[in-house]
Amino acid sequence: MTNAGLTLHTKMLSDKSILITGGTGSFGHTFVPMALAKYNPRRLVIYSRDEMKQWEMAKLYGDDERVRFFIGDVRDKDRLSRALNDIEYVVHAAATKIVPTAEYNPFECVKTNVVGAMNLIDACIDQGVKRVVALSTDKASSPSNLYGATKLTSDKLFIAGNSYAGKNDTRFAVVRYGNVMGSRGSVIPFFLSLVDKGALPITDDRMTRFMITLEQGVALVWHAFEDMVGGEIYVKKIPSMKVTDIARSIAPDAAHEIVGIRPGEKLHEQMIGPEDAPHTYEYSDYYKILPAIHNWSRDPARIGYGVKVNADFTYCSDTNAEWMSVDYLREWVDTNRERIGLI
Repeated sequence: MTNAGLTLHTKMLSDKSILITGGTGSFGHTFVPMALAKYNPRRLVIYSRDEMKQWEMAKLYGDDERVRFFIGDVRDKDRLSRALNDIEYVVHAAATKIVPTAEYNPFECVKTNVVGAMNLIDACIDQGVKRVVALSTDKASSPSNLYGATKLTSDKLFIAGNSYAGKNDTRFAVVRYGNVMGSRGSVIPFFLSLVDKGALPITDDRMTRFMITLEQGVALVWHAFEDMVGGEIYVKKIPSMKVTDIARSIAPDAAHEIVGIRPGEKLHEQMIGPEDAPHTYEYSDYYKILPAIHNWSRDPARIGYGVKVNADFTYCSDTNAEWMSVDYLREWVDTNRERIGLI
C-alpha cells in the first residue's frame, strides 16, 4: 500500500496551470489539496456542472487565488475550449460512473463518457494543452456493462488523440484502477450506512474487487504526467478483496443477505486482459499497456525499463497475488471514517 516505484519530481507541475474536469467529485477533492501542497501550481481550475458542489468546495479554499471554479459540462465543446485557455495540464475525471445508472440511461452515459471525451480531446489540441491524463476503470477491460464499454471507448479515443494531434505537442495518457476506497457511492460508505440494520446486502459471496485509495490514484496521475510519451495506459498494482471480507471489516457481526448480481455487474474485475498482454510491460509498482497502433508498443522511449509480461498474462481481482486483509481495511475505515462517502 505504498507508492514505491512511482518516482515523482516536485517541479513538474510547479507554477503551472492545471484544469480538472469533474473536479468536485471524490478524486478532485483529494487531487486539489495534494497538488496545492506539493506543486504550488499557478492556477488550478475545477471544471464541473454542479454549482452547489462548486460553492461548497470553494468554501474550503477561502481566498486562495490559485483555485478557480468554472461552471461547464464536458458535453459542451465551446465551454471547454473557453475554460482551457492558457491551461497546460488537464486531468479528466468527469464521467457517468454508476453501473445501474448507465444501464438505464445509456444515451446520457454515452454523451458524457464518449462525446465528452471527444470534446475534450479536440479542445485540448485546439488550445495547445501540453499533457492530458484521463481517469479510467477496471470495468473498461473486457467490459460487460455500458459504463465499462463507454470507458473503453474513451480510453481508445485518448490513445488515438496522440496521432490526431498532428504536429501539435498535446499528449494524452490514461490511468486505470479499481474500487476507490471510501469514495461517494462506493461499497464502503454504502455498507457503513447499513451497519445498524443488522444485515448487509451481498450480491454474490464469491465477488472480488480491486482496492485503491484516492491518494494512490492521485500519485498515479502525477507519475503518468512525468512518464508519458503519449498513448500509455497506466495500471497500478493494488490489492484485491472479497466483498464478504469488506462487509466483515465494517460490520463483523452483521448477517449477509445474498441479493444477486445487479444488471451489468461482474463477479470479478479485470484491469488487463489477455488481448492487452502483447503490449503490456511490468514495472516495480505498476503495469503499462502501450498502444497497439503505429508500432508504439515497440517504442524504447515508451517501454523504458519495463519487462514484457507473459503472452497469456491477465490482471484480475480473483487471481491477484496481493490481497488486503480484513484487519487492514478495518483500521483504514476507523482512521478515515469522518470523510468516507462525503465527497
